[in-house]
Amino acid sequence: MAQEASFSKAAQKLFITQSAISKRVAQLEEQLEASLFDRIGRGVSLTEAGQQLLPRAERIIAELDDAKRAISNLTEEVAGELNLAASHHISLHRLPPILRQFCERYPQVKLNLRFDESELAYQSVLKGDLEMALITLAPDPDEKIHSQTLWRDRLHFVAAKDHPLAAAKHLNLKELTSHSAILPSKVTFTRQLVEALFERHQLSLNAPMSTNYLDTIRMMVSIGLGWSLLPESLINDDLATLPVEAEAIYRELGVIRHKDRTLSNAANHLLAMLKTSPMDGV
Repeated sequence: MAQEASFSKAAQKLFITQSAISKRVAQLEEQLEASLFDRIGRGVSLTEAGQQLLPRAERIIAELDDAKRAISNLTEEVAGELNLAASHHISLHRLPPILRQFCERYPQVKLNLRFDESELAYQSVLKGDLEMALITLAPDPDEKIHSQTLWRDRLHFVAAKDHPLAAAKHLNLKELTSHSAILPSKVTFTRQLVEALFERHQLSLNAPMSTNYLDTIRMMVSIGLGWSLLPESLINDDLATLPVEAEAIYRELGVIRHKDRTLSNAANHLLAMLKTSPMDGV
């Protein structure tokens, strides 16, 4: 209800009738002797009491799910649902062979895989909506998040072969700021790494265009719209690697999970397979 802000949408999501969900909410409000939702027109919103109850209710549900997983793990059976997310880059360039091997080895597992931006997947794990996520790791993770590096991507400065920067034999960061860059948005972990480098040299980026899809950035760079930083796996013959004199930038790619959450047998087996995958790109 709180997530959908609608009785009808919540009923559809739970596969019950609207009258049934209205009755359950009314019973809960009666037990608590407090109104939990303001009903204005067709929309609903949490009252102050509802806002106080919501995080507690989410913790109760998370604890119940955790208890179910812990009990299920006692059987050592690798089955059931596995809810996880992966960033677009990892989904395209790192995950496919591991995923295929996992599905062949454990056909009883129902894999619910979301393709999310790293930052969205990170928040979903933090909230307890996902068992784990494969993402670009946060530079400063929350204390509740357990992170493990699986791959390291060195980011290389690149431009189109006919870009003015491509003809230079030596470049410094200040020279780059005179030209437009194409980078992920400011909220992304990758952008934070790049900005940190320029800030250490007291320089500001000139980045009027942004997209969070590295394959799209590669295309835009290849047609001369600006320079960027890309992992080696994405650099093709359309791009020139720029000879920039600066410390190397590495972004850590890996798996995250909530420290207070018990992983299912399925999640543990997938994690074990991921740990044995080659750490190419170092």
